Amino acid sequence: MSTITLPKEAQEAAKKLPKYFVFYPDFPKPGINFWDVFSLLKNREAFDLFNTVLAGYAKVMTGKVDVVVGIEARGFLFGPLLANYLGCSFVPVRKKGKLPGKTKAITYTIEYGSDTMEIQDDSVQSGQKVLIVDDCLATGGTLSATCELIISLGAEIVDCLVIYRIPDVPESGNIPASVTTLCRFV
Repeated sequence: MSTITLPKEAQEAAKKLPKYFVFYPDFPKPGINFWDVFSLLKNREAFDLFNTVLAGYAKVMTGKVDVVVGIEARGFLFGPLLANYLGCSFVPVRKKGKLPGKTKAITYTIEYGSDTMEIQDDSVQSGQKVLIVDDCLATGGTLSATCELIISLGAEIVDCLVIYRIPDVPESGNIPASVTTLCRFV
């Protein structure tokens, strides 16, 4: 849960976003329901609303973040936009074997299997304040693992930002940081 309150204009824009998402049942496999965040990019009005929400979030977080960390792959779409609004750097967390140089890895369980994520050892410094960005929160496995990676590098997580939470999926409750959700499906 987050204690961050968006400015009124950003709150109003966030309320309008759910209607722009396209829902795909049984994707990527039977029993999994997928809310397509790319829908926000395909529609100019939706993208403008989304940028209003991001700008509002950045206004609240300005001066509190040194590094934005984006989770592969859709965190790469929104993380750099947010880093630009905040005037800070962007760092990717990627699937195993996708980053050059020395990396730190973690293997974790997700809603439909397991995965391994990596971050470059020198990308986040001890003591830096980190904002983690991803598109969605389901069970929290990927987000929890990313938090563990950041903490293992000695950095402080100031918030985790997700565009939306998947409805009717119980969270693991093991995320060691606050989570702000920009868009809620009612």
